[in-house]
Amino acid sequence: MSRQVLVIDFDSTFIKVETLDILGEISLEGHPERDERLKKIADVTNLGMNGELSFLESLKARIEILDAKKEHLTELVERLKKLVSTSFVNNTAFLKANAKDIYIVSSGFKEFITPVVADYGISADHVYANTFEFDIEGNIVNFDNNNPLSQDQGKIKLMESLKIEGEISVIGDGYTDYEIRKAGLAKKFFAFCENVKRDKVVKNADFIVYSFDEVLYENKMPMATTSYPKSKIKILLLENIHPDAAAAFREEGFQVETVVGALDEAELCEKIKDVHVIGIRSKTNITKTALAHANKLMAVGAFCIGTNQIDLEACTEKGVAVFNAPYSNTRSVVELAIGEIIMLMRGIPNKDKGMHEGKWNKSATNSFEVRRKKLGIIGYGNIGAQLSVVAEAMGMEVYFYDVVDKLALGTAKKCSSMKELLQKSDIVSLHVDGRPSNKNFFGKEEFDLMKEGSYFLNLARGPVVEIEALVEALKSGKVIGAGVDVFPTEPKTNKDPFESELIGLDNVILTPHIGGSTAEAQENIGEYVPSKLISYINTGTSYGSVNFPNLQLPKLKDAHRLIHIHLNKPGVLAKINEILAKYNANILGQYLKTVEGMGYVITDIDQRQDQALQEELKGIEGTLKFRILY
Repeated sequence: MSRQVLVIDFDSTFIKVETLDILGEISLEGHPERDERLKKIADVTNLGMNGELSFLESLKARIEILDAKKEHLTELVERLKKLVSTSFVNNTAFLKANAKDIYIVSSGFKEFITPVVADYGISADHVYANTFEFDIEGNIVNFDNNNPLSQDQGKIKLMESLKIEGEISVIGDGYTDYEIRKAGLAKKFFAFCENVKRDKVVKNADFIVYSFDEVLYENKMPMATTSYPKSKIKILLLENIHPDAAAAFREEGFQVETVVGALDEAELCEKIKDVHVIGIRSKTNITKTALAHANKLMAVGAFCIGTNQIDLEACTEKGVAVFNAPYSNTRSVVELAIGEIIMLMRGIPNKDKGMHEGKWNKSATNSFEVRRKKLGIIGYGNIGAQLSVVAEAMGMEVYFYDVVDKLALGTAKKCSSMKELLQKSDIVSLHVDGRPSNKNFFGKEEFDLMKEGSYFLNLARGPVVEIEALVEALKSGKVIGAGVDVFPTEPKTNKDPFESELIGLDNVILTPHIGGSTAEAQENIGEYVPSKLISYINTGTSYGSVNFPNLQLPKLKDAHRLIHIHLNKPGVLAKINEILAKYNANILGQYLKTVEGMGYVITDIDQRQDQALQEELKGIEGTLKFRILY
């Protein structure tokens, strides 16, 4: 393979800014025409970068506007060192190791470029740029007009004179960078868009990249900071997920698309193609059929507590990790439950409706305090247990039933059967998950066991309650108040109509699945779930996943991490290690954990291995997914 050479632009590529703009901020501080001049510099720069103004004209105009001195350059260099593009900083090790094959070719000036790139191992003799001319007082008055880079098509002239041997890739944000490729002096032109995207430049690019990682990835070059460029990772967020989530993913450098409503299966099958991570709430179902179209899916984020809307078994079979937010909206659901219990026991829905119709009905009939009433909680998980604590603090007597043995909090009493709980309770609050086996979990038989004139809440999952049985219990007076936040069938978006047999019934509070919809809860979820997904993508840590073996991994340092997800069958670990031994890979750490059906092996090695090792690991029988982190 021939030598690979990288020719890198400086302004808005190696660094995040246009240098002369920053020099202008320094030199024009306190100048009466500062803002006007800075705008002129920016306008002239853009005209030059887009090829709409000759470079010579652009450079001369900017020098005249700057009013800069030699003494300003020291501060300029210090500022620029803090403004190096993030993806170049992340690849410092690569730059230093491959400096002999890296050239900085810029229409900027050596006086500030050379000291900045020196920190990354790039020597002065690999920096090609203009030089300033100063008068006796140190004012910048001109530049070396004999330097080819000070002239139109200067980069072409310079590259022709250098006669660099090897396969040359040009990385830059300007039209003059593309001209090197156009002149046949480079094999590839990468339009670098991490800092700025210029339409005319992008239109002519061989590759459009949003980070230096992508350049290394496309060129199959060593020591990229990640196995797959972050800017190529696509995140799809559905159902109006909190904007903090999108912001967190974008800050990592991922591509993010947001959709306000839910998607049905057919829509999802189309939308999920080429997506690496999908975030949903409760209305979108991640089915086996949808997963069959997910050709790149790594993980699913449930921005809620429940995961019954996700086919976990199919995700596991496909090697897709699923994360949820088991605690983030617990308090919100509990507060809604407490509020509805109080409102229902005071008959507020009917009284409120009457007042809006102009009726004054001041009466204590069927109006009760919650103190000393018996609250029955079915499902003593995170929400049920916290509801127990809050209700007890209000003076209620709490009973609970759960199929799993749970420790009672406070003075709550565990019932040996659901029948016992239903017969004792004045109010029954349902907090079970929506797994398929729980469909119609609560029906006529359960309502018949409840006390006459009791109250019922379902803030769990819609399909777990037979709506017809609840309607019958309400109409008969068996249940004299109900709060329902979830329904067997719910509208996909706020624009779609809501239909239910519960509409119009007395003393019934209907809410549009808002148990966890508080600003605080959504903000917490918008932070918690992305943090888990980002950690999984960046390090392989699966802690908190509901379907993967939970591994809390150390930070990757001076090593490469091999991530192997496979069917849980004997001999896979032995085969992995056999292949690693074959390629003389020195194992620095290895982590293995299994769950029913799948195994998760993480191996840290101390050097990069060739593609053949990766292909052999992928080829192990039973492999679901393989990826490598650098």
